[in-house]
Amino acid sequence: MAKRNRHASDSKGEGSKGGTPAIVQLRKAGVPFATYEYEHSSDHMTDGYGVEAAQQLGLDPHQIFKTLMADTGDERVIGIVPVSGHLDLKALAAAVGVKKAVMADHDVAQRESGYVLGGISPFGQRTRHRTVLDDSALQFETILVSGGKRGLDVGVKPADLLAVLHATAAAIATW
Repeated sequence: MAKRNRHASDSKGEGSKGGTPAIVQLRKAGVPFATYEYEHSSDHMTDGYGVEAAQQLGLDPHQIFKTLMADTGDERVIGIVPVSGHLDLKALAAAVGVKKAVMADHDVAQRESGYVLGGISPFGQRTRHRTVLDDSALQFETILVSGGKRGLDVGVKPADLLAVLHATAAAIATW
């Protein structure tokens, strides 16, 4: 059963379950957010964690975004795309001004983000990375991204995500 909790950040950090680094960063930034919790199944579908979240929460998969890490050879970068789409690595590379990007190794992604696969949030990562949000997010008042663990998403305004992460928006998703 999915649960939705709306939380405005507060100076005491009270009011939201899950003190993940993502939630801590949002509170510290003073960004209003909502938490969405659902029962994560360990035998998730082959469609992926984000599709599971959309199904469990009964929300549009175009409005729920996954956080992916790519490697440009010189650095790792974050691409945030709808769970209904795929990360276009060539477009991500162009967005950050490099020639090529490949998906980062899973172990590297987990180590540098501080999160497990399926729970990688763009917020509160252990290592700060340049971040690009797919521009399709800008059509929504609120989007959901991982809250830092499987079964927890946070809803934020795309403009707040861009501001908090010093991110850019570009067309980086394919359908």
